[in-house]
Amino acid sequence: MEILEINYVNFRNLKDRNIKFSPRFNLFLGKNGQGKTSILEAIYFNATGKSFRTSKNGELIQYNKNKMGAFVSYKDSVTEKSLSVKMDNKRKEYSYNGKRIPFDNFYGKLNIVSFIPEDINLITGSPSVRRSFFDGEIAQINSEYFQNLKNYNKILKIRNKYLKERNHKDPMFSIYQDEFIRLGSAIIKSRIDYVKNISIILNLNYRKLFDDKKELSLKYESSLGELKNIDVLKIQELLKKKSDSVFHQEIKYGFSLFGPQKDDFLFLLNEREAKSYSSQGEKKSIIFSLKLSEIDMIIKERRENPIFIIDDISSYFDSIRKNNIIKYLKHREIQVFISSTGDLDIDSKNFQVDKGEIYDWNKQC
Repeated sequence: MEILEINYVNFRNLKDRNIKFSPRFNLFLGKNGQGKTSILEAIYFNATGKSFRTSKNGELIQYNKNKMGAFVSYKDSVTEKSLSVKMDNKRKEYSYNGKRIPFDNFYGKLNIVSFIPEDINLITGSPSVRRSFFDGEIAQINSEYFQNLKNYNKILKIRNKYLKERNHKDPMFSIYQDEFIRLGSAIIKSRIDYVKNISIILNLNYRKLFDDKKELSLKYESSLGELKNIDVLKIQELLKKKSDSVFHQEIKYGFSLFGPQKDDFLFLLNEREAKSYSSQGEKKSIIFSLKLSEIDMIIKERRENPIFIIDDISSYFDSIRKNNIIKYLKHREIQVFISSTGDLDIDSKNFQVDKGEIYDWNKQC
C-alpha cells in the first residue's frame, strides 16, 4: 500500500494543507512542538479513524473551530482508492471512495502501523493498555475478530447489568451467558493464534536488529491458565467451569470476574518479564521489534505492505539503534513516514515543519 496524498482541514495546530508523498521515505523535520507529531497523527487518523495520542475527539479539532476533516488517496495492489473522515464535537463520518460507510467497514481498509515514544506503555502500562493495543492490531487484519470483540463488549455490559441487579434467574440471562461464553472463546482463540504467530517473528526481529544473544517472546496470560495447543470447544469448557467457580462472587460484586477482558499480554526477555527486569533501552528495542513484527503479520495475512509511521526517532533512540533501524528499513519495500529533529541521511522526500506550517524542504533548498 502507498499513500499518495493527504488533505486536512482544522486538524490540531496544523495549517490547512494538501501534501503529496514519496512512495518510500517521507521525513518531517523541525524543532519540538512545531507540529511534526500532528502530521503523523493526521495520517494515522485518516487511515484508522482513531488517534494514537488521545481518545478525546475534541482534542483533534483546531482551537476555535467546530469541525475537522481529513482525506487521503492511496493505492493498493489493485487500484487507487480514497478514505475520508469528517468530525465535529458530536460524531464522525467515514467515507470510502466517496461513499459514506460505517466504521466497521472503514477500519482495516488501509493498514498502518505506528511507532511513537508513548508506546513504551505497552510494557510499563496496565493490562488494559496491552489488551486495547493487541485487540486493535488483530482486528486490523481479521474482520471476524473485530465483530466478535464488538459483540462481546455489548454482551459483557448486559451480563454485568444482570449481575448488578441480581436478575441471574431471569431466563434471558442464560441466553446472554451462552453468547458470553461463545464469543469469549472465539476471542481468546484468536488471541492465542496471533501471539503464537507473532512471537516467532518478534524474536527474529529483536535478535536481528538489537541483540542476537537474547530471546524475546510474547505470552498470552489468561485467567483460565495455560492455553497452548487448545481448540475453541475446550476453551468454552474452561470458561463454563470458571463461570461455575466464581458465579457466587460475581453475584456478590455485581460484575463479571472472568473472560478475555481480564487477560493480559506479557513480554519476556530471556524468560524474564520485561516490565520488571529489562532496561529502558531494551524496552524501547522490544517495542520497535513488535512494530516491525506487526508489519510482517499484515503482509502475511493481507498480502499487502502496510504504511509505517515513526515519531521522534532522533530523541527516542541512541545513534547505534537509530542507524540499525534506518539500515533495516532501507531494505524493506514499505512506505515510511518519520519525524525527526535532525537529518537522517536517507534518500527521502523532506518536509520542514514550523509552527503548524509544512514546507516541501526539497523545493526550498
